[in-house]
Amino acid sequence: MTRFAWLLLIGCAPSRGVEIADTTATSLDGSTMPAATDPTGADASATTQPEPPEPTATTTSSTSTSDQSDGVIVIAPPDGGSGDGWCDLWAQDCPSGEKCMPWANDGGGSWNALRCAPIAEDPGAPGEACTVIGSGVSGIDDCEFRAMCWDVDPETGFGVCVDFCRGNEAQPLCDDPCKACIIGSSAILALCLPRCDPLAQACNAGQGCYPIGDTFQCAPDASDDAGAVGDPCEYLNVCDPGNFCADMATVPGCEDARGCCASFCDVSVPDTCALGLPGTSCVPWYAQGQAPGQCLGPGVIGACLVL
Repeated sequence: MTRFAWLLLIGCAPSRGVEIADTTATSLDGSTMPAATDPTGADASATTQPEPPEPTATTTSSTSTSDQSDGVIVIAPPDGGSGDGWCDLWAQDCPSGEKCMPWANDGGGSWNALRCAPIAEDPGAPGEACTVIGSGVSGIDDCEFRAMCWDVDPETGFGVCVDFCRGNEAQPLCDDPCKACIIGSSAILALCLPRCDPLAQACNAGQGCYPIGDTFQCAPDASDDAGAVGDPCEYLNVCDPGNFCADMATVPGCEDARGCCASFCDVSVPDTCALGLPGTSCVPWYAQGQAPGQCLGPGVIGACLVL
């Protein structure tokens, strides 16, 4: 089932999501995003934000009236904010009783504009269930001010409220230290989404915990029958959960310039990387003192790579 959402700023390992449609990972602005990662910083080839999920982490809509027959409601953009139909997501400059919201002004399945939308009478807080009017990219939902309905099921219209980032694009902030600000769709989206632990892989069914910039977040697993250690990869989430798309130079036997899948490992326990792929060892993911420890489990994140 295709859903609006995921992934935003996919980028290189220590250092951002994406839309994911079925088995294809794309950026929130609709372009594909290479995701080969080298946590050692030796020659990372992943791009940073497609300015920037992704998401998603997001998916391509299956309900757009422009190329589908599901009958999504397309609502004309109202005046508000700057007066030209756009508003400022960070400043939330809409009239009282309204909020600035991302939406698809072309009837498509990707957020590409901002609009002022009414705030529901009894709005939901971040983490609570929500519903949308029309589709997940209509820009109208029942979440509170500075929040939007995310990961919307196109069949039911149900999703979950997530809060927008605070601050500004240069210095985005999230109130919860275990959430990271993910900016996508050419900065149309700016969401505070939970971090995850790649060693625990405790994401929902059908998802994996993947590296997105300098953090890890849950995103749909688009690996299908591929995604094992050593398999070629071009996009971050085409590797199986527990693996990630690494730079070809760091994976023994990798002959694909786009990258190959490598596995995560726990630096704090005996190194067993060579058992899975001879020639590799467990390399720390974060520099000492840089890991967001309060949001992760007891292990020390590493990657099975050759140096």
